Amino acid sequence: MDFTPTPEQEAVRDLAARIFGDLSTPERLAGLDGGTDGELWKALGGAGLLGAVEETGLLGLVLMLEEQGRTTAQVPFAASCVFGLLAVGAHGGAEQRERLLPGLRDGSAVAAGAFPARTGIMVDAEKAAGRARLSGTVPWVPWLRDATHVLVAVREKTVHSLWMARADDAGCEPVELTAPWSAGRLVLDGTPAERIGGPGAYEDVLATARTAFAGLQAGVCAGSLARAVAHTNEREQFGRPLAAKQGVQLRAAEAHMDVEAIRVTAYEAAWRRDEGLAYGSHALTAAWWASEGGKRVVHTGQHLHGGMGADLDHPVHRHFLWGRQLDGYLGAAPELLAELGDVIAAGGEAA
Repeated sequence: MDFTPTPEQEAVRDLAARIFGDLSTPERLAGLDGGTDGELWKALGGAGLLGAVEETGLLGLVLMLEEQGRTTAQVPFAASCVFGLLAVGAHGGAEQRERLLPGLRDGSAVAAGAFPARTGIMVDAEKAAGRARLSGTVPWVPWLRDATHVLVAVREKTVHSLWMARADDAGCEPVELTAPWSAGRLVLDGTPAERIGGPGAYEDVLATARTAFAGLQAGVCAGSLARAVAHTNEREQFGRPLAAKQGVQLRAAEAHMDVEAIRVTAYEAAWRRDEGLAYGSHALTAAWWASEGGKRVVHTGQHLHGGMGADLDHPVHRHFLWGRQLDGYLGAAPELLAELGDVIAAGGEAA
């Protein structure tokens, strides 16, 4: 295994870091009032970073999402790339790729994902030429209010299938989440949809999503820890920096180890997908670390700020909110661990 980024992956990571760093400042974020940063989204599309995911693979996307997480930039980068660009590129038919990918590449189209599959989503029994109508609700879908398309996972008896619907054809009710994501409640009532892929498509997209959002969590946690390190080095108590205290050093060291565990497991899962290897269990491992370890890190980042960490307007609090939201989105750590145990016990891979 060699996780060393290629020159192309390094280039998109560095460009992403520069754009996120320039445009996603605490001052700009405070002025968004929970909405999406449209100017930043246009900048990412104009720089070709969305389309670059097709060339740099899932590892390239993970590297860019780390940079987004460091600044908690309010754009649907992970969702649109995973549930749109990569899903259609890997599992869409020739006509679907030709029709859907151009808009997803330049950012004029945005995809959201109704994942994991909800038993409340029903597909009409009469399916013709890969088209059907969907009915049911999904309580909350990240970035749904920005989406032009939504990829819906449907459970049909013992298997899952993927269906792409136009957001304008579906109902969307605003939902407020812990993190300031432009989320919505998806309401489907005979909504027309087209099938994306066949057997195995759901498992692949789910594993891709887990890997990508784990990479985003790695950046969120790294940003939180960086702020805590800077604060404890600058803040003095009884004439000495807080960072000189052994207890502070131990908390920061433990958080650093968690960040590295999230990062390396996400890198491994992404690398395996790009190499065409089975990676379902590796994606589950990355998701577990992102959920369990990520929760610890953002709590540590806030705790090491002392009283300032309780300030809802402090930048570190945004990392706390994002970390907890990603923890909830990826799934409870015990559930992920139980699923991973089932995969290992079965002696196979989830994707």
